[in-house]
Amino acid sequence: MKTSLSIRGLVFSTLFGALFVASSFFNIHLGFSPVPITFQNLVVMLAGLILGPVYGFISIGLVVLLTAAGLPLMHGNGGLTLLLGKTGGFIWAYPFAALLIGWVSERVQGRGVWAFVRLFLAAEVFGSLMLYVTGVPWLAHVANLPMQKAMVAACYPFLPGDTVKAVLAALIALQIRQVFPVSRLR
Repeated sequence: MKTSLSIRGLVFSTLFGALFVASSFFNIHLGFSPVPITFQNLVVMLAGLILGPVYGFISIGLVVLLTAAGLPLMHGNGGLTLLLGKTGGFIWAYPFAALLIGWVSERVQGRGVWAFVRLFLAAEVFGSLMLYVTGVPWLAHVANLPMQKAMVAACYPFLPGDTVKAVLAALIALQIRQVFPVSRLR
């Protein structure tokens, strides 16, 4: 399947990339965890739900690549040390989360309760739970923690907030998709 990129889609990708950068500056540091509460995964969820898989991936992936290249885009920091640091496992997974959320959400039609439930599940599974699959083991490795302590530090306390973010993302995306369907980006 051949996919061509549109100027409109790239502009929206850039805007979501900027929103992703801005969201990294709003964080709450918990005393017991090296992982802060941020709105980054909310933006990742929205990028996938609203932009679809290709543009969602581009929007978040570009920021991750530019951060790896040294630009201070995440929390005012950049460079490979950030991507190889304690939160690196989460950061690497962000573009793929947007891709998978977008892939699932493209298949969701309508705007009723079932559409909301499917969008919520896509956001929750890939924008929250999948991030823990890469983020928590990486934290355990880098911080030399047992897996159980890494789960306590980087997973359990974040689950309720991530569920709220997935609900918000699904509600927002459902409203935006009525006015601006993903197909208009092509």
